Amino acid sequence: MIKEKIKVVISDLDGTLLNAEHKISQYTKTVFQELHNQNYLIIVATGRHHLDAMPIVDGLGCPVYLVTSNGARIHSPDKELLFSFDIESNAIKSVLSLEINPEITTVLFKENVWQTNKVNEKLNSFQTELNYLPELVDFDTLEDYSGIKLFFTHDNHTVLTQLRDKILEDHSNIFSHAFSLPLCLEFMDKSVDKSVAIAKILEKENFIFQEAISFGDGFNDENMLKSTGKGLIMGNAPKGLKDKLPHLEVISTNDNEGVATYITKELLNKNNSVIE
Repeated sequence: MIKEKIKVVISDLDGTLLNAEHKISQYTKTVFQELHNQNYLIIVATGRHHLDAMPIVDGLGCPVYLVTSNGARIHSPDKELLFSFDIESNAIKSVLSLEINPEITTVLFKENVWQTNKVNEKLNSFQTELNYLPELVDFDTLEDYSGIKLFFTHDNHTVLTQLRDKILEDHSNIFSHAFSLPLCLEFMDKSVDKSVAIAKILEKENFIFQEAISFGDGFNDENMLKSTGKGLIMGNAPKGLKDKLPHLEVISTNDNEGVATYITKELLNKNNSVIE
């Protein structure tokens, strides 16, 4: 039984807390409110921008630390900015000056807008509330390339792996990268990772990783899942992540409320019917 030692619950959003419609179910909200009532510290760690993630997290109805852009921003439960890190303009300009397949959607996360080379309806659908707006730009003509995160998406995973390899040829000392989803390739500063940001929160709140449980489904969750006392992989996670972390337990999918179901049984010691 893990209940005795766990004091902190950490979860990714997309593919984890969120269902296929990019929403949190009422059951999941109820479970997280019960976690708060039982004095668990709750951290949501996502690749999303903070303006995009905040209204989603507000829907949980309980105080939550928010790690966004894979660790480039940390906000306290009262929305105070605790940590902020941007990638230098010249580093991003160097990547965007490469010959990038024009079919790839390129996105630069800025503080208040996300700049993109094309309209991508599939990408737009991830936002159920438009708090973080897109701006169509020509990346060849920008003056300021500084940003929080660089993001690429394409319907063919192989196209993205080829781009990843091209970028890393000369930039592996500057950037870390991850596939948050098989069709979403993200580049962050080398120092930025969800697990690094989570460590800052745990230190502030006087907890250690061994007292935390985490849930995730993407390669940007890998270090987080490995660092915590108990890491759970979503059933809908790509096979590559499951193969990379074979010692970790795989739970039900996001569409089957896998996180809430696991928490109800293992942490709250209740039947699903009691929570509902």
